[in-house]
Amino acid sequence: MTILTLMFEFFKTGLFSIGGGLATLPFLYEMSTNHPDWFTHSDIADMIAISESTPGPIGINMSTYAGYSVAGIPGGILASLALALPSIIITLIIARFLAKFRQSKIVEGAFYGLRPASIAMISVAFLNVAKVALVRLDALTSGAGLGEFFIWKAIILGAVIFIAQKKLKWHPVIFIALSAVVGIVLKF
Repeated sequence: MTILTLMFEFFKTGLFSIGGGLATLPFLYEMSTNHPDWFTHSDIADMIAISESTPGPIGINMSTYAGYSVAGIPGGILASLALALPSIIITLIIARFLAKFRQSKIVEGAFYGLRPASIAMISVAFLNVAKVALVRLDALTSGAGLGEFFIWKAIILGAVIFIAQKKLKWHPVIFIALSAVVGIVLKF
């Protein structure tokens, strides 16, 4: 039954994690609380550090697109495999030896350095999304006022969802669904 539960939890995570790898984090933290024998919060932080050193969905999408443009379906497949293969090999090597060397001062030191680096990379990703979702960069060049620079509806929606999630502790899927509905209403 554990394998079915494991498959269900990760299927659910994959199904509802809209927005990329970082969108899985609330689900993973919930999973580690509900199934602490699977992994801990510290394990998640370590995995973020490792995963931030591998190519992400944008890289896969671009490699597939470029490969397909150049050589059709075989090109798309081979370009995607070529992008992912180094990370797969490195991850397999790390997985093979991590358990054995987990208590090593060198491994602990590596994770000590990787964790803040992953926070920095996540922060950059946040800022890149915020530039698109919360501000109108064209307002700077058009001479519009500061009030027109910000997308106030999006900022307010984000703040309300953030506060509600912190206070209510509902499942992230509820907030994703509510945000989508509110977004549709605000756009029409």
